[in-house]
Amino acid sequence: MKLSHFAILTLVAPISLAAQQPPAGPPANPITTAFRTRISGLHRNIAQAFDSIPESKFGYKPTPAQLSIGFIAQHIASDDYFFCNTFGAMKGTRPAEDTATADSVKATWPKAKLVARLKDSFAFCDQAIAQLDDAKLGEPVTITFGGNSRTVAHAGMVLGHALDLADHYSQLANYMRLNNILPPTALPRPRPSGS
Repeated sequence: MKLSHFAILTLVAPISLAAQQPPAGPPANPITTAFRTRISGLHRNIAQAFDSIPESKFGYKPTPAQLSIGFIAQHIASDDYFFCNTFGAMKGTRPAEDTATADSVKATWPKAKLVARLKDSFAFCDQAIAQLDDAKLGEPVTITFGGNSRTVAHAGMVLGHALDLADHYSQLANYMRLNNILPPTALPRPRPSGS
């Protein structure tokens, strides 16, 4: 009889202890965490895409009206600073050469220089977005583009940044496929052992 009581206690004790634990609430800042995770994933995919494209293809564009791969690289870096400088007090700094040189000229820089500038912009954005939490997403921020200023919510800038990155990754993925290069998200994923 004592053995059966001991067996029952062994089974019931962990259940009763678990019942005494407070329920796990929602994670802190779920919205900014979701944005941060998505943006970080896009940064990783874009960096991997540029790393896998040969330098000889950086001048490639499917039609004369489209952007070259090199132009996309410098454009994403510039956009990163535009969006991420609005996330808080931290501001990204760029070499004077980057802000004083025409986009069409930067597009012809060597791959190593373009990719380094791009990865620097990603690192800055990863730090800048850490300034935000869900409570700050509704706060206003004034942006100036093309000489025109307007006020938008931080959420609009964070969402705009994620959408801009997704748009350019899609563009790169198409360019890569046109050159018989698989984009990072199309590469076979490792299978768990035993599968």
